[in-house]
Amino acid sequence: MGMFGTLTKAFKVPDVRKKLIFTLLMLIVFRLGSNIPVPMIDREVLSQAFNGQGLFELFNLFSGGAFQNFTIFALSITPYITASIIINLLTVAIPYLENLAREGVEGRKKMTQITRYLTVVLALVQAIGFSVGLFRNALKSFDFPSVSIVVITLTAGTAFLMWLGEQINEHGVGNGISLIIFAGIITGAPSAVMSALTSWRAGTVSIVSLLVFVAFALIVVVGIIIIQQGQRKIPVQYAKRVVGRKMYGGQSTHIPVKVNQAGVIPVIFGMSILQFPLTITYFLPSDSGFTTFMNHWFSPTASPGVWIYCVFYAVLIFFFTYFYTGITFNPVEVAENMRANGGFIPGIRPGKPTVEYLSAVMNRVTFVGGVFLAVIAVLPYMIQNFTSLEIRFGGTSLLIVVGVALDTMKQIENQMLMRNYRGFL
Repeated sequence: MGMFGTLTKAFKVPDVRKKLIFTLLMLIVFRLGSNIPVPMIDREVLSQAFNGQGLFELFNLFSGGAFQNFTIFALSITPYITASIIINLLTVAIPYLENLAREGVEGRKKMTQITRYLTVVLALVQAIGFSVGLFRNALKSFDFPSVSIVVITLTAGTAFLMWLGEQINEHGVGNGISLIIFAGIITGAPSAVMSALTSWRAGTVSIVSLLVFVAFALIVVVGIIIIQQGQRKIPVQYAKRVVGRKMYGGQSTHIPVKVNQAGVIPVIFGMSILQFPLTITYFLPSDSGFTTFMNHWFSPTASPGVWIYCVFYAVLIFFFTYFYTGITFNPVEVAENMRANGGFIPGIRPGKPTVEYLSAVMNRVTFVGGVFLAVIAVLPYMIQNFTSLEIRFGGTSLLIVVGVALDTMKQIENQMLMRNYRGFL
């Protein structure tokens, strides 16, 4: 009820209402584009190409079914996510990118521009892979003009989605890329529910399996909210100081260290990395050795492969949780800022001891967040492996949906709070 109350109040403020309407219109444009088919494709052959395919859940999940229908947004925003991963990783290794990250607004603009170029390159590579590999038989005529049209259409669709997300960031509310993914997942929820009910009526899925899934979904939603809102408050005391005839400082405050500082980024990044080897199979025949190996040993739908997939998935989530948290929360900078302003943690000496204390707290708190993300992301594959229920709207989907919804509502509340302060002043 609090969420609906916040939205009701937000619509009463003209500026916030304008941003909400703009965001909604951009998401409608995304959904409309997700139903525009790519030209030069035989739809009957396309529908047969997906029979038995379990390797492309990420693309279909993020695109809201556009990948399976092979529309202009079939690649969705995954090339941008992959490009962001590469740029973030290279920031630690390449001094030029590291300097750009420290230059403030201008540096971030240059990094964003580099990410855009890399996104187009990755989208072009994936589009070529789809055209000459996975969907080759679906092309009405396999010649250079036809393949070029398909490749250009898919690449342009991803570039347009990237632009759409940036427009939401600039003129709307929330993170544009996350909201596009959110809209794609939400679109697939009704069909997933109907599929589960149809399987239950047909007798292929027991009522126990459905109840287990509902209970799992409720636990995940509650757990996500608790973890997302949970934080460790580190007390900070500021010493009194006299400047002229006035006394400053002396107050007590705290540094909030969130349990899940990285949000849903580790889950999205981990899924993107795991899908990269599958992209290579697009260029290979379906009966090649590498493709057979990937389908058997590295697929979440295969019997031995699900265990290997889940182990790698959990490890990647742990890695990106610590990696992204280390980027957003730097103990050295926090300690220096505290010392520059006369602040200190009670019982901890300023300088190196403060840095060590902050690092220890961050590592312990981040470990809890990493374990939670890994369990929620991996558990649906385990449930699906031991039951006959096909969980298409599982833990990863709920993580993204609830996480994006909470972040968006927090931004709306911040917008409202800022305007209240402005009116008060």
